[in-house]
Amino acid sequence: MNYKETQDEFIQLWGRLGTNWGINKAMAQIHALLLSVENPLTTDEIMEQLQISRSNANLNIRALLDWGLVYKKHIPGDRKEYFIGEKDMWDVAVKIMTERRRREVEPVVKELKQLADFEANSYEEKNFKKLLSDTIDLSEKLTSIGGMVEKADKFSFFKWIIKGF
Repeated sequence: MNYKETQDEFIQLWGRLGTNWGINKAMAQIHALLLSVENPLTTDEIMEQLQISRSNANLNIRALLDWGLVYKKHIPGDRKEYFIGEKDMWDVAVKIMTERRRREVEPVVKELKQLADFEANSYEEKNFKKLLSDTIDLSEKLTSIGGMVEKADKFSFFKWIIKGF
């Protein structure tokens, strides 16, 4: 396979992975495209390469900007907006982890805590309350580990992992 074919396959693969992770296919493909290019692209270039509509491109570029996975790049003498993907895959992983925690895990833990706030009298009720409590506890521990990963740089993180084993 040549570079272009490999890049196209990577974009398709990233799009499939994105849908498995609950991310819109176009968003994942735009991210893959902007990861895989050396020079920033305009919205029109993204639309053309991925064969997507302007509204789809704009919506997903804005989401990628919000997640911190894509940056605007100003090119002197050109009024168009250019975009480039974050190239450091550690930073990409940390940003995705941070956003998913903020958007998904934290709201669920908050709701679980509200659900667990009931008086348990029967054996069944106590077991259910313990299940909720254990789920909250595990979620908070995983969130804490995620927080440590988010704060660590990649080198200290891997040293920490290696020491643990």
